[in-house]
Amino acid sequence: MHGLGWDAAKSKGFLGKFSAPKAIDLDASCILFDESKKLVDVVWFGQLKSKDGSISHTGDNQTGAGEGDDEQIIVDLSRVPAAVKFLVFVVNSFRGQTFNEVENASCRLVDMVSKKEIANYRLSGGGTHTAQIMAKVYRHNNEWKMHAIGEPAQGRTFQDLVPMVVNFI
Repeated sequence: MHGLGWDAAKSKGFLGKFSAPKAIDLDASCILFDESKKLVDVVWFGQLKSKDGSISHTGDNQTGAGEGDDEQIIVDLSRVPAAVKFLVFVVNSFRGQTFNEVENASCRLVDMVSKKEIANYRLSGGGTHTAQIMAKVYRHNNEWKMHAIGEPAQGRTFQDLVPMVVNFI
């Protein structure tokens, strides 16, 4: 499972008082590639399940409101088609807001069988980027491996990120 959680940063308004945070729409996506780095499928808020059903998205949170993971992508690696060699997880700001406007953002990978957290990344800390290429899960010698990426990027949708993502697979 890939989980994404965040809050809008509080901004100082008139006379230095904090104003209500505005909604931040971060989106988690999983992009599937074959061995030749050709895009095979994608799971995102516009397509909540992969064509084969091995990957699903829990739905689009457009504000960051709530506790814990605001969006999740659940992957059953045993059902991912053999032609798929790379799963790349990305996060983007749909409205083009930068990470300077986000706080308490984290992205995590969890083994759904053992419930063990495999990786946890803090996305907060600012930056003028609107996206991050988080991690790839890939097949190596008939086993799935994970590689953390954590690369800031620019893009409002997964489509904007694909040319950059290909450089990491």
